Amino acid sequence: MSSAAIQNSIITDLKLAPEGHLKIDWVEAHMPVLNRIRKQFEAEQPFKGLKVTISLHLEAKTAYLAKVVQAGGAEVTITGSNPLSTQDDVCAALVEDGVTVYAKYNPEPAEYKALLIKALETKPDLIIDDGGDLVTILHSERPDLLENVRGGAEETTTGILRLKAMDKEGKLKFPMVAVNDAYCKYLFDNRYGTGQSVWDGINRTTNLVVAGKTVVVVGYGWCGKGVAMRAKGLGANVIVTEVDAIKAVEAYMDGFRVMPMLDAAKLGDFFVTVTGNRDVIRGEHYDVMKDGAILSNAGHFDVEVNKPELQERSVSVRTVRRNIEEYQLKDGRKMYILAEGRLVNLAAGDGHPAEIMDMTFALQALSLKYVNDRYKEIGSTVVNVPYELDEQVARFKLESLGVGIDTLSVEQRAYLDSWQEH
Repeated sequence: MSSAAIQNSIITDLKLAPEGHLKIDWVEAHMPVLNRIRKQFEAEQPFKGLKVTISLHLEAKTAYLAKVVQAGGAEVTITGSNPLSTQDDVCAALVEDGVTVYAKYNPEPAEYKALLIKALETKPDLIIDDGGDLVTILHSERPDLLENVRGGAEETTTGILRLKAMDKEGKLKFPMVAVNDAYCKYLFDNRYGTGQSVWDGINRTTNLVVAGKTVVVVGYGWCGKGVAMRAKGLGANVIVTEVDAIKAVEAYMDGFRVMPMLDAAKLGDFFVTVTGNRDVIRGEHYDVMKDGAILSNAGHFDVEVNKPELQERSVSVRTVRRNIEEYQLKDGRKMYILAEGRLVNLAAGDGHPAEIMDMTFALQALSLKYVNDRYKEIGSTVVNVPYELDEQVARFKLESLGVGIDTLSVEQRAYLDSWQEH
């Protein structure tokens, strides 16, 4: 147990640690790829003498990633990336394991921001970010904390959009690896992870049947595909809304109805937003929704479902179940928002399955090593995860499953590499 971590951390209650340890032990047993990388890091010590600050949804799988980075020699500090996804028992367990933690479940907005800043005041050499919050604070409010930062890795679509905007304007001061854009992230985490965990969160929170209901999925990126696929599997009638014509055609050919949001709003029983944009469900949509419509968000920030415009139309708001707010409209209709419009799969659930995050967090760990090894030659820009790392994670995953694949022969490779007739 690290006295420094205990002394410096800001958490809810260290006495919660035993339950947190059980959660971390459970995911460790189901994350074979990350376990393999941990052994590699323990032997090589790639982060020896370095400080790493992590901002991610602070639950058991994230905690195990922090321990893997710590095993590589780093002094690790961690904070949350969403006020409602932090699990206090996991925070306590990490502190006992020597990780400095600045995080609590559901802090006030000002305290939440202060905890992010505290995590950066350790002056890290490397960062792992979720949604671009650490990077934004470093470049806007606290540039005095930039001096040691070599680079980092970003987890989400939203964060990468923010990073690329900074990069385009020439404002980014260090390299960031776009982990979200790696094959082993979006093909599995965004699709299968989000698809399952969103419905885990909705079903756990509402205790209502999905079969036979109409589900409106707002956005058909990889996360939207996963949410729609799982809704279909649960027996729902699925409608997709989109602004991208190509994705709309894809949704149509995948067997879903596609229509504008204003039309879909009249039909939906459940709504799930997965766009990364703001106000995709707003006043004009509330005006035509059914009595009892259930609204949820699986995008990064709580701006996709416009709560102020729903509040304006309401005569009362009350909490009717944990993570369910009921808005009674002036005409008598009732609508429900899950998890305050924050990420429903994390704020009202446990997030993606451990086996899915095993690949994503393996990419994070390897990307952090990659940027540390090459930060001078990369320069201050956004870079993709090298294909070799992506493939390495996939091969580790297959090996853990006991699955083998074929290898090209010398002649086959030569054939594919040649332009001449054979």
